[in-house]
Amino acid sequence: MTAADLPSQDQQQYQAFKQLGLKLDMSRGKPSPEQLDLSNALLEAVDGYKAADGTDGRNYGGTVGLPEARALFGELLAVPAAQVVVDSSASLSLMHDVIVYALLNGTPGNVPWVREPVTFLCPVPGYDRHFAICETRGIKMINVPMNDDGPDMDLVEKLVAEDASIKGMWCVPKYSNPGGVVYSDAVVQRLAAMKTAAPDFILMWDDAYRFHHLGAKKLEVQDILKACAAAGNPDRAFVFASSSKVTWAGSGIAALASSPANIAWWTKLAGIRSIGPDKINQLRHVRLLKDLPTVEALMEQHAALLKPKFDAVLAQFEEYLGKVPGVSWTRPQGGYFIDLVTPDGAAKRTVALAKEAGITLTPAGAAFPYGNDPKDRHIRIAPSFPSLDEITQAAQGIALSLRVALA
Repeated sequence: MTAADLPSQDQQQYQAFKQLGLKLDMSRGKPSPEQLDLSNALLEAVDGYKAADGTDGRNYGGTVGLPEARALFGELLAVPAAQVVVDSSASLSLMHDVIVYALLNGTPGNVPWVREPVTFLCPVPGYDRHFAICETRGIKMINVPMNDDGPDMDLVEKLVAEDASIKGMWCVPKYSNPGGVVYSDAVVQRLAAMKTAAPDFILMWDDAYRFHHLGAKKLEVQDILKACAAAGNPDRAFVFASSSKVTWAGSGIAALASSPANIAWWTKLAGIRSIGPDKINQLRHVRLLKDLPTVEALMEQHAALLKPKFDAVLAQFEEYLGKVPGVSWTRPQGGYFIDLVTPDGAAKRTVALAKEAGITLTPAGAAFPYGNDPKDRHIRIAPSFPSLDEITQAAQGIALSLRVALA
């Protein structure tokens, strides 16, 4: 007997839901059209092509970015502008560059990674595109459980002290994807100071959701660059950020912040890859975003659009799943995702049933290296793109799909 044959109330509700004919794609955390509209002034933000230092934004050059763009991200990240480069439209591109440069050229003063085995630690559940970079480049990945205050540091410290092949670790320190975890001060300090068998160990610090709060409480994470410098490991961290979910997701600007030695290293190698970034795009972003208070005010407008959608998902989950044994979900204070946790072995079936009902979710297991959730439990929920009515329906459909999967 299949789930479709079960004469249960859940099955009847699920079959009725399928008749709605929904076609919703929730596979990625995309901003909604209404969020993108908040930055439509970008279309008119450039009234000239000259930067503050006289650079002609239409021409070649400017590998490290325009001075005012570096100053803006320096203010946003609380880092000296000289320790910031602005390039590309997506921080993921900069992450990929750092990994490839380390593989082929080695980090400052060290041999290329390709000369020896390379392993990365991956807090899970985590961001699938981080894991895809490692898998594509032949980097072995090791799962590290995520606690409420960040990765399991007892395990992290043990692994990096024993294994010289562990060259790095992925980190989303605030409102992590998908669990919404915020790293505690103690976790940041331990990451900065821990003893590693590999002298060239690095932290890939993806600060994607630094300003993406969902409520009045704005949680802060300790400065990793300052913590590393204070611990005697100034070159350990590479910090990444972008305007991708601040202005336009596909037409933003991205930044890399690190130690002076790392910035010099990146600049030299990036100068071979490119003759310079899109400086007109940098100019229009600087003129629209201006400074930290302007960015924070814009992000409050984003939160006003996002929070009702998150609340709607949580309300539907509470109604349909609140009394189902073994089911839980996160209640994030920021970021773009909710992590729905099922009993063992039910995530893939739930995602498949949701697909049949017209709801496309991120594949079950995507939040783990190699797409393999060992217990098949985690489902990433991305409430941002659909309308409020659509996301309310979708949350109900997902909940019904899980109930049927468990039946």
